[in-house]
Amino acid sequence: MQQQQQQQQQQQQFQQPDSRRTSGVPIPSPPSPPPLFDHSHLRPGKSAQLLSADKTLEMYRQNAKKSSDPEIQFQFAVLMLDAMRQPAAPPSPHATQYDIEKANEQREAQTKDAIRMLQRLADRGHHEAQYFLADCYANGIGTNRGRQDFDKAYPLFVQAAKHRHADAAYRAGICCENGWGCRRDSAKAVQFYKTAGSLQHPGAMYRLGIADLNGELGLPKRPKEGVKWLKRSSEHATAEFPHALHELALLHETGVDNVVFVDTDYSAELLAQAAELGYAPSAYRLGQCYEYGRMGCPMDPALSIHYYNIAAQQDHRDACFALTAWYLVGSPGVLPQSDTEAYLWAKKAAEQGLSKAMYAVGYFTEVGIGSIQDPTEAQSWYKKAAEAGDKRASSRLKSSHGQAPLTNGPLIELERGDLMSAAGQAGGNHGLSKKDKDKDCIIM
Repeated sequence: MQQQQQQQQQQQQFQQPDSRRTSGVPIPSPPSPPPLFDHSHLRPGKSAQLLSADKTLEMYRQNAKKSSDPEIQFQFAVLMLDAMRQPAAPPSPHATQYDIEKANEQREAQTKDAIRMLQRLADRGHHEAQYFLADCYANGIGTNRGRQDFDKAYPLFVQAAKHRHADAAYRAGICCENGWGCRRDSAKAVQFYKTAGSLQHPGAMYRLGIADLNGELGLPKRPKEGVKWLKRSSEHATAEFPHALHELALLHETGVDNVVFVDTDYSAELLAQAAELGYAPSAYRLGQCYEYGRMGCPMDPALSIHYYNIAAQQDHRDACFALTAWYLVGSPGVLPQSDTEAYLWAKKAAEQGLSKAMYAVGYFTEVGIGSIQDPTEAQSWYKKAAEAGDKRASSRLKSSHGQAPLTNGPLIELERGDLMSAAGQAGGNHGLSKKDKDKDCIIM
C-alpha cells in the first residue's frame, strides 16, 4: 500500500508541470527506457572475435529465408552480390588446389542464390529488384561465362521503367538507341529518355539536350529546346552525370545566335562546378584557363596545377602532359621543379597514347632527364610516336637513328612560348647549353 501511495504521488508530480515551469524549477524527466540490446553479458576475452564474412553472410541468409518481407530479401540479395563483387581473399599458404576450387564454387553458388532471389522478387513486381537484376545481367553478373546479356536485361529495364524508375527508364533508352537486347528504335529511345527526364534524371536530360542541339535520334535541330534540357540536367548534375555543366560552359564560351549569349565568367563557373564533381575534361580546361589567363581567369599556377591534377588523377592524358610542363620549370612556393616527376607524368601520358608525350619520353630517355639514359629505349619511344603521327619523332629517327642525343634545339617542342625562360629562372639544368635554354620552347 505504501508503495502504491508513493507511485500515485510521483504521478501527480509529473501531471503538474505548468505551475513549476513558471517558477523556474526544472521538470524531472521520466526514466530512460532500457537499451534495446543489452550487451552487458558480453565480456572481452582471449577468444573474443568477430564473425567471419562467410558466417555473417550465412546468418543474413537464414534471416532472409525466414522473413517474408520482400525488402529484407532484396537487401540481402544486394549485400550478397556486393560481397561477391569484392576480390576473393588470397588463399592461405596451407590451402590446397581442392580448397581453392571449393571456395570458388561456393562464391559462384552464392551469386546464383542471390540472382534467384532477385528473380523471384522481380517476378512479383519489385521494381528495385527488376532494375538491380537488369544491371547485373548488363554487367555480366550471374550470366553464362560472365558475358553481358542484354536480352535478359532490357525487358527488366522496361518493367522497372513502367514503375517510373528513373535509372531503369534511362537505361532502357540507351538499349533502344544502340539496339542492345532489342531492335534499334530512336523514337522509343526518346520516349524512355523523356520518361526519365520527367523524373529529373540528369543523364537522360543531357542526352535529350544533345539530341536537340545536333538533330539526333530522329529529332530536328532545336537549339532552344536543347539548351533547356541541358540547363535542367545541370541543375541536377551528379558525379556520374556532370556532362551538362561542361556542355553549357562550352556554349557560353562561344555563344549560340539568339539562344545563348557569350559569358566567359559564367562559363568558368560552370567548369568549376563540373571539376568539383570530378569531371576530367572540365578540370583540364580550367587548368588551361588559369595557366594562360583565359576566360577571365587570372594566371594562377596553384589553381592551374590543382585542376590539372584533378584531371590527371583520372588518366586524362593531356592533363598528365600539362603536369610534365609544370614540373620541368616548377613554380616558386607552389610546385618544386622535378625532372623525375616530369618524366613520370610524360610517361603516363604516353602510355595513354598521346603522341607528343611519346616523343617527349623518347627525348627524356635519350638525354637522361629524370630517367636513366637509354638510347635503345629512346628509339623505341620515337618509333611509337612516329607511328602515332608525330613528325618530329620521324625526323629524329631519320637524322640520328636513335644513336646520339640532341645537342641543338630546344628540350621539347611545347606549346607555351615563355616556358623556357621560366626554366632558366628556375635554374634547372637539363643537360642543355645556355644557348639551348634561351631558345623559345613551346610546351605541349
